[in-house]
Amino acid sequence: MLARRLIERKRDGGRIDPGEWRALITAYTAGQVPDHQMAALLMAVYIRGLATEEIAALTTAMLHSGAVLDLAHLPGPKIDKHSTGGVGDKVSLVLAPLMASAGVIVPMISGRGLGHTGGTVDKLEAIPGFRTDLPLAQARAQLEQIGCVMLSQSAEIAPADRRIYALRDATATVESLPLIAASIMSKKLAEGLSGLVLDVKQGSGAFIPDVARGIELVECMIGLGRAHGVPVVALMTAMDQPLGRACGNALETEEAIHALTGDGPADLMALTMGLGTEMLLMAGLAATAAEARARLEDALASGAAARKFQEVIEAQGGNPGVVDDPAMLPQAAECELFMAPRSGVVVQIEPRAIGQGVVALGGGRTNADDVIDPSVGFVIVAKAGDWVDGGEPLATIFARDRAGVNEGRAVLRRAIIVGDEAPPPLPLITHRVTEAGVERYAG
Repeated sequence: MLARRLIERKRDGGRIDPGEWRALITAYTAGQVPDHQMAALLMAVYIRGLATEEIAALTTAMLHSGAVLDLAHLPGPKIDKHSTGGVGDKVSLVLAPLMASAGVIVPMISGRGLGHTGGTVDKLEAIPGFRTDLPLAQARAQLEQIGCVMLSQSAEIAPADRRIYALRDATATVESLPLIAASIMSKKLAEGLSGLVLDVKQGSGAFIPDVARGIELVECMIGLGRAHGVPVVALMTAMDQPLGRACGNALETEEAIHALTGDGPADLMALTMGLGTEMLLMAGLAATAAEARARLEDALASGAAARKFQEVIEAQGGNPGVVDDPAMLPQAAECELFMAPRSGVVVQIEPRAIGQGVVALGGGRTNADDVIDPSVGFVIVAKAGDWVDGGEPLATIFARDRAGVNEGRAVLRRAIIVGDEAPPPLPLITHRVTEAGVERYAG
């Protein structure tokens, strides 16, 4: 009866008090509230929204639906990064080992693909043998030994959010600002962090395309962090075209490996360095942005970051040889070049269409329990604003069969537009948001 009463109240624009959120999440975690009722409540929240105190109560209830990782015994800063999701966004795979090699303890809990965006967990699991479902005791031991662990949610960490996260994907309620804030912060606060850096996307491929609403989301998460003693800093970043070149789980993992070994695309590396700089400053391991950047560049150039990724892979059951030989990753059965239809300027590469195309090829989920094909996707070598000649290769389609190649070709025809002139793309990083306020990003 509780769930139905709360659905009715939220449907009609009312508020749910903290005790009711706690009781609802406890009952849902225990299996006493069915998914169809929780799905109805999520839709009511999507339509009606949540007040600030409701977001805080939902976050706290989901946080305490499971265990909290206690890292107080570990000396040193515990800092994580979270992205609100984008197409081609493999930053976490580069950033986590990079930061650990620079002295930050990184307990990273990530999600699977959601809607049109890929998930860090799916990309990691493209590595043969890699496990993201580690028990917390093992995760804690790994942090003690190598300073980095990359996990999926489990029955131990915020299990209520884990189930709700999957429901949001299946019920078209992903874009709800209150649900995004509560989901992210319940997971991150469960990590035992001393600080959090956010990468909040804007542009046509983002869940929240508008920068003003993105800043509203950040300010909400800063408040949630403050209430739990965890400082939060955010960068507002571009998602008006895919990040890097690769889109698709194994393809993005390969690109992340190339980035760690000194051959990453310029936009991927610039964003990684920007976020890494914030993490080092927050950790107190650098006094200035220039010092932080120099420290990160040294970790990449020396091979320390790539070696740290090998340590993480080996500790989590994967084959660390994949860093030396990315061909060990799953390979698509079919691949074909996609050519420019005419000479001109690349007007746009629509990220949402590309992300939906990866899903259509089998590389994402339309239902929560779908099994994905990690090998499929696109490698897009053009960027918006580039001049291309007719017949020049713009991308490669990776598919499991000829039907997939044909589907991929149709996706790219819709997503990549070549014309006579193009508007300037969004700057890669536009704003920096802290508890002190919003400022233009100075780089």
